[in-house]
Amino acid sequence: MYYRGNYVDGGDAREMGFKRQRIMDQGSSYYATPPGSSYLYNPPPPPPPPPAYSYTGQPPPFPVVRLRGLPFDCSETEIADFLHGLDVIDVLFVHKGGRFTGEAFCVLGYPLQVDFALQRNRQNIGRRYVEVFRSKKEEYYKAIANEVFDSRGDSVPRARSTDERKDLAEHTGVLWLRGLPFSASKEDIIEFFNDFELAQKSIHITATFEGRPTGEAYVEFASADDSKAAMAKDRMTIGNRYIELFPSSPEELEEALSRCRVLEKPLDGKEMNEDTCILRMRGLPFSAGKDDIMDFFKDFELSEDAIHVTFLPDGRPTGEAFVEFASNDDAKAALAKDRMTLGSRYVELFPSSTEDMNYAVSRGR
Repeated sequence: MYYRGNYVDGGDAREMGFKRQRIMDQGSSYYATPPGSSYLYNPPPPPPPPPAYSYTGQPPPFPVVRLRGLPFDCSETEIADFLHGLDVIDVLFVHKGGRFTGEAFCVLGYPLQVDFALQRNRQNIGRRYVEVFRSKKEEYYKAIANEVFDSRGDSVPRARSTDERKDLAEHTGVLWLRGLPFSASKEDIIEFFNDFELAQKSIHITATFEGRPTGEAYVEFASADDSKAAMAKDRMTIGNRYIELFPSSPEELEEALSRCRVLEKPLDGKEMNEDTCILRMRGLPFSAGKDDIMDFFKDFELSEDAIHVTFLPDGRPTGEAFVEFASNDDAKAALAKDRMTLGSRYVELFPSSTEDMNYAVSRGR
């Protein structure tokens, strides 16, 4: 557990409850001492000082945000780095039934820092883009209570506890896969489970509504016995990624499909369609303009009209852009720039299409 810039043993529910109780008991002032230079991540320039609140009979809002879409192996240090420049008081990872949900709550130094944290929305931790939401004190407290209840009485590390839950879980014929390469296809998953008879229609690779793969999938097996036997593949690899397997259920599958898109093809593969001359850029600095992108592709002839920086409906940049090259050969050659840097950010490149480009551009209008 991460607490006030230090690490403590998060496996003991009583210790976790005691440490976080110190935050909960401080009332409107939150903390016994103000945020300052003792924090692990607080590089210059610091955010503006906390404002002089003038609430009448009301405390200032509790400074907590919720992160969603975190890598399954995310650490407290990575979150503190993601929120660099802000005072990270506490990081609470959210689990459900022993599984990390990809969400976390972060308590910050003072309410104004929440606005700075929201500016990190859709920036990356590793290869995963992370969503940042404003949260409430009640949601944070409820998450603490759930974590304490989940770990109460456990004397073993969470990883071992999770494995025990996997062994004891009831099998219904559905497995949840986590940690997939973003380029993974249904054929890759069929090959991964090559000891079992699987049809393509029984494999559901999930993506966000923007079309980004989540690195997760659900697989329907012929029987509960097959899904139980398939758990022997837990933590084996596809490509260079080890894959975690969890028993799931038809209900969880339906819930996931209701809140995600399903990929029929790996949208983020690097295979170039012979008909396309468009590349999608991901991971751009939010300040990047067309001139910066033209400089990034300085070996190619590009006009400003060929560059389409995309925005959210509220006008904020997405960190993505689409670039139309003069030919398919130019687009293929430009893929050599994949993962090179623009400013301090490494940029990912993906083949795209006119339809995807028009859809992304129209969303920001």
